[in-house]
Amino acid sequence: MHKFWKPLVAVVAVGLAAFLLYRTLSGYSIDDLTKAVAAIPVGRLVVAGGFAAASYICLSGFDYLALRYVGRPLPYHKAAWASFTSLSLGHNIGFAFLSSGAVRYRFYRRWGLSAEQVAKVVVFCGTTVGIGLMALGGMALLLRPRLAVEMTNLSMPLVITLGVICLALPVLYLVLSAFVRKPLSVWRWSFELPRLRLALGQVILGSVNFACVAACLYQALAAVTDVSYMGVASAYVIANTATIISHVPGGLGVIESVVMYLLPGQNLIGPLLVFRFVYFLIPLFLGLVVLLVTELVFRRKKRARAALEDVPAGA
Repeated sequence: MHKFWKPLVAVVAVGLAAFLLYRTLSGYSIDDLTKAVAAIPVGRLVVAGGFAAASYICLSGFDYLALRYVGRPLPYHKAAWASFTSLSLGHNIGFAFLSSGAVRYRFYRRWGLSAEQVAKVVVFCGTTVGIGLMALGGMALLLRPRLAVEMTNLSMPLVITLGVICLALPVLYLVLSAFVRKPLSVWRWSFELPRLRLALGQVILGSVNFACVAACLYQALAAVTDVSYMGVASAYVIANTATIISHVPGGLGVIESVVMYLLPGQNLIGPLLVFRFVYFLIPLFLGLVVLLVTELVFRRKKRARAALEDVPAGA
């Protein structure tokens, strides 16, 4: 039984991701997709794609740092391989912490990490996401407080307070990483803080990642309407927070509703579809291909090793 459940999990993951790709695109005709892309100037489309790629590079850095945190550093190309495959699927499946974690587990266990080390990698990457969201969110709340008040119905003093807290938490994290060496215990959990160098990398990469995603969305919107980058970034941070809370696959409907609130009365279906296509669907397609190729390669290597082990000594 153990022999069959791992390939079965891989097949189910690929099938689910393929279904999500179909479900997302089935609401649009080929004509809709063509017009949406055609409405965006090629220059904007290329730059948007560049920012999406930059975001996934930042995300691969999460894994690269995490592997050093658990004491099992791997070459960057392996960290990038596992990161892109897991997150390109996880972003679209939803419950990214679990879905991308399952794909990471399949990669890193093959490369010699224990189950505990893989769990620590997943937690480290999730922490980096939270730190980046807090850092960029704090800046957005303090630089665009009126927008936050309009979107959340919170009072101005509370928005300012939340902005300060969001920025203070990453700073506190860095201070603790610099001076606390003993494991911290929270309820039944015990964990060690990363060294200051790794923690600083988390803050920088986490913030740059969200800035790149917001820039990708901005390029799509700026092609058809007059909007500022900080306005888009602020809307995106709030939308992404709602996405994390709701666990909607790919933020389906959440990002659109918040951006529609930011720019009411404008036809933004085209730019939003382009953003979703560039940041979610193209990576999903590539991730599916990479996962399928990976499964074939690993299975072939496993059969080759088994064949060598079956050869009698001295034969």
